[in-house]
Amino acid sequence: MTTQQIILEEMTPGHLEGAVELSRQVNWPHRREDWELAQAVSRGIVALQEQRVVATIMMTPYGDNAAAINMVIVDAAMRGRGLGRKMMEEALAKAGERTCCLTATREGLPLYEKLGFVTTGEIVQHQGEALAVSAPARVSWAESGDLARIEVLDREAFGHDRSALMKRVFERAKFAVIRDEGNTQAFSAIRPFGRGLVIGPVVARNGTEAKALIDFLLAHHQGKFVRVDTDVSTDLAEWLTWRGLAHVGGGITMRRSMATHRESKPAHHRTYALVSQALG
Repeated sequence: MTTQQIILEEMTPGHLEGAVELSRQVNWPHRREDWELAQAVSRGIVALQEQRVVATIMMTPYGDNAAAINMVIVDAAMRGRGLGRKMMEEALAKAGERTCCLTATREGLPLYEKLGFVTTGEIVQHQGEALAVSAPARVSWAESGDLARIEVLDREAFGHDRSALMKRVFERAKFAVIRDEGNTQAFSAIRPFGRGLVIGPVVARNGTEAKALIDFLLAHHQGKFVRVDTDVSTDLAEWLTWRGLAHVGGGITMRRSMATHRESKPAHHRTYALVSQALG
């Protein structure tokens, strides 16, 4: 078989079962519901060979200026034929002038570097059964009216408009917040994902607040299987192991900027744990 016998199509709900099977092949934990969330906020592409999904990729736009490339999978039998590069080129074409970010494996680095991506950091993944901890008194559950403020805080932390994604996550997750004089100043979320739960994003003004938010969620989900992905710059990795969440891997964060695009910058400095946001 050659790549000429492979057809690339826009991803539709009819492709999701094939996408789930493909993710199982590479030992990803994503359920159909996790793929549905990703598709709902993204422009996805599938590669089909005789109607079988043999590769996937998604471009998740964050407003007009940025995007995330995610859910990049190529069937093991199809690797080494240039299909991965073709999928990336299609996703980048959909992104247009947007600055694109992704989380790479060591194996994927050479391809991404050839496409103009540069390394910006490292993500470490922690997971395990949540230990018994006390719920910090300063943290409380979010209310329906908190979404607008959460969207603002998320945009300040990440520097991009992720409101479409945050609205979807708000529908599926339980959010915890820290308020000062009635105003929400930090937040975190927990939702079903893979074999258990995932915490993220976590947006806070400092590490102490970030830990309080995570502890609050762990305290209400004692004994549950929980995953947290955090950038090493947050210095949360060792603390997470003390909470029973073992370090099980991670990835390399990368970015590709268009020369004609002026990147948006976070309005304030905030500590945040960037979870495979829930997408992958």
